[in-house]
Amino acid sequence: MKVQILSINYWPEVTGIGAFTTYRAEHLAAAGHEVEVCTTFPYYPEWKVPPAYEGKIAQVEERNGVKIVRSFAYIPNPVTALKRVVHEASFVVSATLRALGRKRPDVLLVVSPPLGLAVPAIALSRLWRIPYVFDVEDLQPDAAADLGMLPGWAIAVLRKVEAAAYRHARMVTTLTPTMRSRIVAKGVPDEKVELLEPRMDDSLSNLAPEEGTEFRRRYDLGDEFLVTHSGNVGVKQGLDVVLDAAALNRNDASVRFLIVGCGADSDRIRRRAAEMKLENVRFLPILEQQDFRGLLAASDVCLVTQQHSVSAIAFPSKIVTYLAAGRPIIASVNRDCEVARVIEESGAGRVVDAEEPEALWFALREMRSENLNRYAEKAREYALLRWSSVRVLGHLERSLAMAAGTAASPAV
Repeated sequence: MKVQILSINYWPEVTGIGAFTTYRAEHLAAAGHEVEVCTTFPYYPEWKVPPAYEGKIAQVEERNGVKIVRSFAYIPNPVTALKRVVHEASFVVSATLRALGRKRPDVLLVVSPPLGLAVPAIALSRLWRIPYVFDVEDLQPDAAADLGMLPGWAIAVLRKVEAAAYRHARMVTTLTPTMRSRIVAKGVPDEKVELLEPRMDDSLSNLAPEEGTEFRRRYDLGDEFLVTHSGNVGVKQGLDVVLDAAALNRNDASVRFLIVGCGADSDRIRRRAAEMKLENVRFLPILEQQDFRGLLAASDVCLVTQQHSVSAIAFPSKIVTYLAAGRPIIASVNRDCEVARVIEESGAGRVVDAEEPEALWFALREMRSENLNRYAEKAREYALLRWSSVRVLGHLERSLAMAAGTAASPAV
């Protein structure tokens, strides 16, 4: 089976959609399929193209059996709503032109956002007379409406594009049961929507205590109680709640808050922490794999934070990572969201109201006095049951084969 993937994010990006698309493409290639990805140059979450790719308009490279076809996209920094629209539109145009010069595949896998990729998906599907699968990682119209990011007329346009994307797709796939239900509620036939959940990194279930010890030694962390947030540092993450909770705990030198990663809100958060003179907060950049494993092994509690206005369907990939690594979690989120549901269902931690630093601080104090091993065990059990690579990636392959017309309906 020849699979063409359209995705704005790909390796060497290690967070979010880029990570999802990379492991899916590489699994398909390892299984013997011919896989090609049309993408742009890496930029996320820093919103900056690294020196190795800077100034390039187009490039073809290969990694782990996957041909990576890159084309230009405008990368804004700082990011605004209008600039982000231009960013996504520039990639939709360049990726369409780039894909037109490629060989006809058996099936297209189109990763949204950006929702605008529905336009080349429909066009290429008709030109090549092949089906496409529309993979929904985020419901952009819903998120834009919830956050008030765009005017009403723009959201109405997005909803029309979304409806067309679903109508013409052979199959629509998405990450979580809540997102699937939301898509079906939009009028998409139930049998047309498949659940393609994220997969866990199976190696994280075997973290060694020595990895945490080495990480603490390397970063001079001693035996402090480590409370960690890792990943994108954006506006939606609402990391002010972490700073405010750290301020409430500033007199306890035995607790250290780590904020690891970068993003559009990094500079502001760092400035605010400095202004607040928070000596118990430390920032680290995105870590290489070995150090990231060490971070997870060393962390006593991991945090998931979101602004209260963030859509209830949002599901950050760090949830899967934390649970796979057996990390106790405190989620400062809207209690009606998918994140809260998973934390409560797994028993891997606690949920507190979004943007409530006192609640976060109180939960930390309580969990610190408990046996954290029971949370760790429940976290690993839940992750293995739901997100093992064998289950998730096997279902991905069967779903694409069904869409391409080369297999029977996949079993969930």
